[in-house]
Amino acid sequence: MEPIEIALVFVIGVIIIATVTALAPKVGVAGPLILTAVGVAISFLPFIPDIRLDASVILIGILPPLLYAAAVSLPAMEFRRDFGAIGGFSVLLVVITSVVLGFFFSLVIPGVSLALGIALGAILSPTDAVATSIVKKLGISPRVVTVLEGESLFNDATALVLLRTAIAATAGAFSFWDSVGDFSWAVFIAVVIGLVVGWINLRVRAWVPSTAAATALSFVVPYLAYIPSEELHGSGLVAAVVAGIVTGQGSARHFTAEQRLSDHVNWRTIELLLEGAVFLIMGLEVRAIIEDTNASSTGLGHAAIVAGGACLIVLLVRSAYVAPLLWFLSRRSRRSATIRPLLEEYRTSWAEAPPAEKQRRMGRKFGHDRRNPERDAARWTRHINTRLADATYYETRPLAWREGVVLVWAGMRGAVTLAAAQTLPAGTPQRSLLVLIAILVAVGTLLIQGGTLSFVVKKLGLGGSRENESGVDEMEDVQAQLHAAALAALQSPNLRQPDGSPFDPAIVAKARDRWSAAPDPDRSARTTEMLKLRLAMIDAERHRLTQLRRDGRYSTATLRAMMEALDSEELGLHRRVYSD
Repeated sequence: MEPIEIALVFVIGVIIIATVTALAPKVGVAGPLILTAVGVAISFLPFIPDIRLDASVILIGILPPLLYAAAVSLPAMEFRRDFGAIGGFSVLLVVITSVVLGFFFSLVIPGVSLALGIALGAILSPTDAVATSIVKKLGISPRVVTVLEGESLFNDATALVLLRTAIAATAGAFSFWDSVGDFSWAVFIAVVIGLVVGWINLRVRAWVPSTAAATALSFVVPYLAYIPSEELHGSGLVAAVVAGIVTGQGSARHFTAEQRLSDHVNWRTIELLLEGAVFLIMGLEVRAIIEDTNASSTGLGHAAIVAGGACLIVLLVRSAYVAPLLWFLSRRSRRSATIRPLLEEYRTSWAEAPPAEKQRRMGRKFGHDRRNPERDAARWTRHINTRLADATYYETRPLAWREGVVLVWAGMRGAVTLAAAQTLPAGTPQRSLLVLIAILVAVGTLLIQGGTLSFVVKKLGLGGSRENESGVDEMEDVQAQLHAAALAALQSPNLRQPDGSPFDPAIVAKARDRWSAAPDPDRSARTTEMLKLRLAMIDAERHRLTQLRRDGRYSTATLRAMMEALDSEELGLHRRVYSD
């Protein structure tokens, strides 16, 4: 293509994505579904050439930043609490689904061996992080969204490693223990590289004074994690996800308010464009793949029948896996309801215990050689608070059968399935048919499951009302604690201006009086020093917010909303004070 044609395609693509995103809520249809349909319609226009995008464009060019953006906003506290369920979905369910589909494909597709069938099963097994964007807009329980999102972020490693192993097995080079070792190494090296890249990202960007430059550096972080991991035979996508989680958790401590707000806006824009591009590409490639299949001995009808059977098997296997998982999670909820009163009683007795008693209890926990008992006491207090918060979370936000239905029906396939299918070697038997089956499953699950998910959620009575009420209560509770932290800062003798000089005592007293009566004294402030004082108070509130996040008593969504509110207020005040 000529440069002007490439530029024209880019412009038209952005316009389509932006237009569909704006109109989708008004017509009541998820944007990804409309974009896929638009892509299919465009691909059949007579003047549009066949579009065959190389799989590396999606696997390397699109997925790393897309998964990184999703990981940055992943609610880490909730992710930790449901890590067992997410890990089971990401590893065990992928393997089971791949093997069951492998037997099915080897039986219904002539010339396809069991190993090649498992390879196609691995392609169809992972759910897609892009597809879960449909779920987020339906008001479903945040716990369900966290499980689905965590699954889609991490199951790619299992599927891609299993795919490589199955392709190797078609050449007679299969070893079970080698496969286990390859998978373990792929995850291990990806986690290590992701942690290192995320840590370096936090330190380097905290050192860069320019917000624009720091944001520009953030654009290369997914690739800095992806490339070395792939070179060392690890999972580059998992490395990008881990780097995103580390960045998201450390941003409150290392980045400025302006950097966080800039990252939020810019990465939301990138996420919007990349998500839209994935679904447009899925639709645009349909015609070329259908033509390839029609040119072979098999036709579209056979591919559609096999794809329909595969979709049914995926749903049945997923249902069979979710059912015992819900039983296990319900047991944990009941156990949490039993131990929560005991934890509350223990926390009360710990707070009221004299120092000697606390020392005795910590002796059993940490041993008798303690050099810093105050630090150990603080650690133990956080441990008690975290255990109590976890028990409250499991008790008050259970996953019942209705949430289980959503977990099953929301397991859609998407970009990873499409890209992985195109990595099948050129000499693979029935390759065009296998690729068409993969894209039919991906598009079919998006259109059928994604298109009916809102109806299913409505019929199940899951609108998120309880979560919204809980979120309001949490917001009020956190606001009260931040208000108390700001008042405590006004009474601290260490309160200083940014240049280290003390505040005028009269101004501090005036602010203290106004802040005691109303939570927003800066609105009535008329002096620069009052605005600087409010900035110092915001620092104290942010510090308290960081402590609350470590305790785990409040949801990540609530704490993040409060952090964004503080960041926005600080940015506006900072510009008013230091406008020059």
